[in-house]
Amino acid sequence: MAQISPKLLIPESFQVSRDDITGQIGLIWELIKAPLIVPVLTLGVYVCLAMSLMLFMERLYMGIVIILVKLFWKKPEQRYKFEPIQDDVELGSSNFPVVLVQIPMFNEKEVYKISIGAACGLSWPSDRLVIQVLDDSTDPAIKLMVEQECLRWASKGINITYQIRENRTGYKAGALKEGLKRSYVKHCEFVVIIDADFRPEPDFLRRSIPFLVHNPDIALVQARWRFVNADECLLTRMQEMSLDYHFTVEQEVGSSTHAFFGFNGTAGIWRIAAINEAGGWKDRTTVEDMDLAVRASLRGWKFVYLGDLQVKSELPSTFKAFRFQQHRWSCGPANLFRKMVWEIIQNKKVKFWKKVYVIYSFFFVRKITAHMVTFFFYCVVLPLTILVPEVKVPIWGAVYIPSIITILNSVGTPRSIHLLFYWILFENVMSLHRTKATFIGLLEAGRANEWVVTEKLGDAVKKAADAAKNKTNVKAPRKFRFKFTDRLNTLELGFAAFLFLCGCYDFVHGKNNYFVYLFLQTITFFITGIGYVGTII
Repeated sequence: MAQISPKLLIPESFQVSRDDITGQIGLIWELIKAPLIVPVLTLGVYVCLAMSLMLFMERLYMGIVIILVKLFWKKPEQRYKFEPIQDDVELGSSNFPVVLVQIPMFNEKEVYKISIGAACGLSWPSDRLVIQVLDDSTDPAIKLMVEQECLRWASKGINITYQIRENRTGYKAGALKEGLKRSYVKHCEFVVIIDADFRPEPDFLRRSIPFLVHNPDIALVQARWRFVNADECLLTRMQEMSLDYHFTVEQEVGSSTHAFFGFNGTAGIWRIAAINEAGGWKDRTTVEDMDLAVRASLRGWKFVYLGDLQVKSELPSTFKAFRFQQHRWSCGPANLFRKMVWEIIQNKKVKFWKKVYVIYSFFFVRKITAHMVTFFFYCVVLPLTILVPEVKVPIWGAVYIPSIITILNSVGTPRSIHLLFYWILFENVMSLHRTKATFIGLLEAGRANEWVVTEKLGDAVKKAADAAKNKTNVKAPRKFRFKFTDRLNTLELGFAAFLFLCGCYDFVHGKNNYFVYLFLQTITFFITGIGYVGTII
């Protein structure tokens, strides 16, 4: 067979300039742009616009409902039967139900005293309160400190037990499940879950338990988180803005309209019978709290959210800890959606509209679409349209809709309204990690079941600063130093370079002035890429 000349397969103009590398790249680009790049990018724009509209309608719906809830809805104390449990001289403490408090821990050196002290300080009859410290720590020194703290409180007459396991099977879910197997738990009606950095006020049980006592169809009472270190750095302020919307709007709307929301894993009180009926704790995903909540809801149990009942907690102030937390919070729900969507569809105990709410609103829009549209639209598709001017993005999709969504998101934290622009840029950066984690969860790949406990610093930062300020010889609880190379994040730096190139091209050839946004987003990716975010340890 005669050999086919490669010259017949490529245009003559390409052959002439084959020695010019830049020219070759340009010609290849022109060859594939019209038949391949433009159609694919156009499809990407349409998909992103559709997801933006879905997110916009979701936020608008949430905004309308929360206004109606605040203006016209009855408060939980009026929607449900609520009567404070009174001390009775004749009955003694027998009219108080027996409550179990579980405090799961893992190497919580800085904060273990906080939750133990708060639990032991709850205003509840001591003979009707059982406290379990479920310690999965791997550091013997920390285990000894936690055990001694439990013995110290036990010597004061508090019914507190220190419990360890031979291994960390199931992580937090495994520890909670193991704790419920104890023989004395059969006398307990309700269980309170408090993470190591949470500190409920003394009246926490008296304000929440009556909902469960007087309403047998309620399985869960969830309190709101309040962050003690929100002003520590810009990273914690950004987190506060995101989480305040979740608690102020999403949790409130879910509780008021469908008596359902995702359990937050802590600062909540469960009816033990509901946990058992739902199948108990499962460790099939990294969001065992959400898993239990969905299963209990499918069996007809109701949830109540108390926005006025606030529990102090700590936000992760290092970027490394925050990234691990966000991976778990994004990967877990996507993986749970994969596992439960068909079960939710087939369920016959809950109403059709509640199933629509759980599948579409709770899972698909909030846990999947919100991450993907933020990353793909603003960090990939929009910058690429600058390089391919044949593809147009309508102004309503690029500017108006995102602006309205951002404004609706800001209602949770009015005090931080001046940080809104910084929050947008930072959320775009974090959407990279959330989208990656979402795909890992949906595909159940790689790190789908990775569990890294969020590091808490407690008062370590403050103590170190005070020690330095006073120049005392007191040894700081932590040594504050770092290696620059350990803080580099190559993924963020790669996107910083990509967005910078797109911004430069738009500055020279563009007509929409997107370079202003692109350069600012480049700076945010770059700062995050070199690790100068949050507290430096």
